[in-house]
Amino acid sequence: MRLLPKIHDVYVGKTVLGTVLLTWAVLLGLDFMLSFVSEFGDVGKGKYGFVQALTYMIYTVPRRLHYLFPYAAVIGSLMALGQLAATSELTALRALGLSRRRLSLAVAGALALLTALMVLNGESFGPWGQHRAEALKAAAKSGNTVVAQYTGLWAREGEIILHAQGGQEREKDGDSWLELNSVTFYEFADDGRLQSMAFAKVAEHRPGGWQLRDITRTHFDAKSVRQEQVKQERWESKLDAAALSAGTERPRYLSSLDLRKAIEYRLRNGLDASEFQEHYWGRWFYPINVLALCLAAVPFAFGSLRSGGMGKRLFIGIVFALGFWLLQTQFVKLATVYKFDYRIAYLLPTLIMIGVSAYLFKKRSG
Repeated sequence: MRLLPKIHDVYVGKTVLGTVLLTWAVLLGLDFMLSFVSEFGDVGKGKYGFVQALTYMIYTVPRRLHYLFPYAAVIGSLMALGQLAATSELTALRALGLSRRRLSLAVAGALALLTALMVLNGESFGPWGQHRAEALKAAAKSGNTVVAQYTGLWAREGEIILHAQGGQEREKDGDSWLELNSVTFYEFADDGRLQSMAFAKVAEHRPGGWQLRDITRTHFDAKSVRQEQVKQERWESKLDAAALSAGTERPRYLSSLDLRKAIEYRLRNGLDASEFQEHYWGRWFYPINVLALCLAAVPFAFGSLRSGGMGKRLFIGIVFALGFWLLQTQFVKLATVYKFDYRIAYLLPTLIMIGVSAYLFKKRSG
């Protein structure tokens, strides 16, 4: 069987792409409007008006496209193939000698292009756009000086535990930095004893470490307590702004690179990294899930869909996509509870879907 695309492969691919893009646009429009309406609750706070809310929503479009694509892919593919089946075009292609496997490869080839674009989008424009959207909202509410606001930050670096009452990401003259306010550092000895405690009014993250200002440090010796005042000092630490920001942003909005950094930081300090591992491996399995889900739906186009209308194809597509999502969600939750590898949790539902698809494919080929 030749794998180079022929005119019939291009025709099937164009039909699938057109229907997927249309379905994608409808889903995005619905999601955009519902989310835009919910933004009205923040309109009027500071300088956050209608234009700022609309700009915020536009920045989030890449992330929404990434999230909605798997559902648009499976629903659009089923509708496209169902349309070809209903007009007997699939029957004509089969009469020309095209196997079901060849038709499935044409569908996969068309979707692979969009999937690759969405993988790149999920690592670049999606996280960037979401971060800019949150920065725009925070800046509008705070007079354009603060681009992200945090409260009640906790972090650990080795034997030091950090607590900041507040913090913000700032931008000025093209420079950006993370600034924490009212920061308390608890330093513990190897035996668990509190060795010292320091309070800094301001801690700014700069390249290579932190700049602390107005520090009051208390040392707890074996039989005495002593205190010292330091105007300014530098804290050399691997704890960076990305690690702290990861603790305040939703993991599903982060790129896989930021997720990996957050996982390394948490594992290095004995912290729970399961939520970040869940989303990290979800990014790796994203393209596999999309293609497997769409290929698993292909057998329906050769069977009952020929006698069904648009409503039936749409219903089966939605049920199929939601069923796969629910199955995978349950496996991921089980991985979180029972502490087994998330790669297994993401792989098993995919294998189950492929197995069901292969059975149906073989049954309807007979």
